[in-house]
Amino acid sequence: MRSNCLIRSFTLLVLIFLSFASAIFAQTPEQKELAEYIRDNYDKREVMVPMRDGTRLFTSIYTPEKKSEKYPIMLNRTPYTVGPYGKKDGKDQFKERLGPNELFAREGYIFVYQDVRGRWMSEGVWEDVRPDIANNTPQQIDESTDTYDTIEWMLKNIPNNNGKVGIYGISYPGFYASAGSIDSHPALKACSPQAPVSDWFHGDDMHHNGALFLAQNYSFFRSMGQIRPAPTDKPDYIKPWAGRPTTDAYNFFLNLGGLKEVADYYQQGVGARVPFWDDMMAHPNYDQYWKDRNILPKLKNIGCATMTVGGWYDNEDLYGALKTYEHIERQNPKIFNVLVVGPWDHGGWSRADGDWLGTAYFTQKTGDHYRRQIEIPFFDHFLKDKGDISAIKEVNLFDTGSHEWRSFENYEPTNDTDTALYLTANGGLSFSTNPLKGRSGFDQWVSDPMNPVPYTQKVTSNYPREFMTEDQRFVSNRPDVMVYQ
Repeated sequence: MRSNCLIRSFTLLVLIFLSFASAIFAQTPEQKELAEYIRDNYDKREVMVPMRDGTRLFTSIYTPEKKSEKYPIMLNRTPYTVGPYGKKDGKDQFKERLGPNELFAREGYIFVYQDVRGRWMSEGVWEDVRPDIANNTPQQIDESTDTYDTIEWMLKNIPNNNGKVGIYGISYPGFYASAGSIDSHPALKACSPQAPVSDWFHGDDMHHNGALFLAQNYSFFRSMGQIRPAPTDKPDYIKPWAGRPTTDAYNFFLNLGGLKEVADYYQQGVGARVPFWDDMMAHPNYDQYWKDRNILPKLKNIGCATMTVGGWYDNEDLYGALKTYEHIERQNPKIFNVLVVGPWDHGGWSRADGDWLGTAYFTQKTGDHYRRQIEIPFFDHFLKDKGDISAIKEVNLFDTGSHEWRSFENYEPTNDTDTALYLTANGGLSFSTNPLKGRSGFDQWVSDPMNPVPYTQKVTSNYPREFMTEDQRFVSNRPDVMVYQ
């Protein structure tokens, strides 16, 4: 649900600190050169864009200084701040990277970043995964209408645009990309939801198959759940709070008590309730509350080319990537719609080389391949009428076993074959159709909730980035773990 999963481990206060104070950290020569290029070659302005209900959304616009040609617009809508804001020492403060990846700054685009309704410098009331409203009345708003109104404003008020808009986002901003493509504005030509939040009950972030992800929710909402009293460019309203697991999350939550005690602890720590946490506790089952916030069945009337991206090792939103592609394909059969999934963690395709993840080695720089051979050509083709997309097939998957990219014309290949794998005595496996030769048998173990099986060797307060590639053989000697090989 965020542009990299380390953010999930810290408070939003730390996120904003990193955003505003990144200059104090050592930059690589490449990062420093890119930041200087952006300052030297882009103009920046900040505006309040009016929506149909009169609410104004804070928007930062980065326009190439070169005015001899027209440029497409790349839009990113986010709840995580479009900062840096304003000026410092009389000069505009610039982002150090523009667009979906570090290559885009030199590709010839106008970049627009917007604080979504109710967040940071934007007006209005914030609502997590705001439900889409079908057949809106003129004054009804949702993320689709806010995107539509923003695009309409941009076309009329940003000079030198070529009339074409693309939208993208990773994690929570991926939700806004998906939502913005519903009932698409005619000028929206390309959309890329990446690790998009889609269904917070069945598979993304908050729950997996209805099971609450306690540690992730706890860390996320004690910062994001704090209510902003008024538009601001500072994180001062996010009250610092020492009440967090610092080492061993298991014992921290065990000692804290039940879910009600967690909510009470929020109250004690920040002096206020966390509304979305209380809503989750009031709706433990998949009822209308969650159905309204499930964007998947609402991904309709999409008129733009769409490329959904995900990572096999994304513990937060792999579900969102796969299901978003599926539903767009089924509900919008006439559009260009493709899926890309590689050996990445949450957002890894946008920043990492992609040859390693934890201790897993994939023999090639999959992230660099994606950025240069897939992402740039996709947006160039649909927003500039150039760029070769012949290499982008319907489904583009990295095979982590053979270490190669594979492409398919359908999400569910028609030439696959089911093969049964049988458990046998003494921890064995067999492809034989009759491994027991008519005999019966069983294995058994005792599961103790007070002594759960760990998923990582680390003593930690969060989900380590590499835990999905971590060698699980460290638990193989436990009496409550069955191993077959």
